[in-house]
Amino acid sequence: MLPFSVLDLAPVTQGSHAGQAFANSLDLARHAEALGYTRYWLAEHHNMPGIASAATAVLIGHIAGGTSTIRVGAGGIMLPNHAPLQVAEQFGTLASLYPDRIDLGLGRAPGTDQATARALRRYYDGADSFPQDVAELLHYFEPVQPGQTVRAVPGAGLDVPVWLLGSSLFSARLSAAMGLPFAFASHFAPDAMDEALTLYRRDFKPSARLPRPHAMLALNVVAADSSAQARRLFTTQQQSFVNLRRGMPGLIPPPIDDIESFWTPLEKAGVAQALACAVVGDPEEVREGIAAFIARHRPDEVMITANIYEHAARLYSFELAARACKAVG
Repeated sequence: MLPFSVLDLAPVTQGSHAGQAFANSLDLARHAEALGYTRYWLAEHHNMPGIASAATAVLIGHIAGGTSTIRVGAGGIMLPNHAPLQVAEQFGTLASLYPDRIDLGLGRAPGTDQATARALRRYYDGADSFPQDVAELLHYFEPVQPGQTVRAVPGAGLDVPVWLLGSSLFSARLSAAMGLPFAFASHFAPDAMDEALTLYRRDFKPSARLPRPHAMLALNVVAADSSAQARRLFTTQQQSFVNLRRGMPGLIPPPIDDIESFWTPLEKAGVAQALACAVVGDPEEVREGIAAFIARHRPDEVMITANIYEHAARLYSFELAARACKAVG
């Protein structure tokens, strides 16, 4: 069966706090593990009141420690914010604590606004060195060579799967050239998805890490017992996108009955474009939507995300999505 996984941003909802978000994430991870999802990834974002996964490696440890079989990883670590050695040490530590369960996805965006990016990087102002930083990071996971001055302890000699993430052609080219698995952020930036997949598969060069191309696509899935219920739940994510584009990021809002009164026609069009890769509906609509997405794009894996306000509804949505995925096969 095609592997299906979960992408979580540890959402902080209105009326809640980060501690509750972390408890909800662990609960969702245990739920996903029982439902047969393959991976549970968390994404690095900063200065976002509604996203609590800024200290991504720390939160990965929390999730991995509270589960037993599901793979846990970063989708992703924004490498320009960090020294490659520090990332290798962090994920070497995680891989030592939880063998054969840790994934490391790398992105080259800051995961935040420009002012916060400057605060994070301090003496580093761009992502131009991303390919060199990826190569350096991969080197730290190799066995230590005689005379090697700097090593990752722990990290050296450990098998930590490294993925490259992207929403453009840049990471598709780089992951193909380096022989790494590739994950495309189609859940919020789908425009270049087809071209990136074609380029990645066409130009892929086998490596010691990966003998053949392996591409994962992200998909928004919001499922409920009825189509109307699902569409209402989806208004939470739609509002969040509009608020972000208005320069007003905040806590995750509850769903509303009339989304049309919330946005302008231009904002509606922008959200529709950004969230074009979304399956929203009742169980049958979700099954058909996931099947159509897979048939069209032929991913090697699908990563599902759902920004739903009520935790119980979010758990149930992932349960219905899991049933749909198993039916698709």
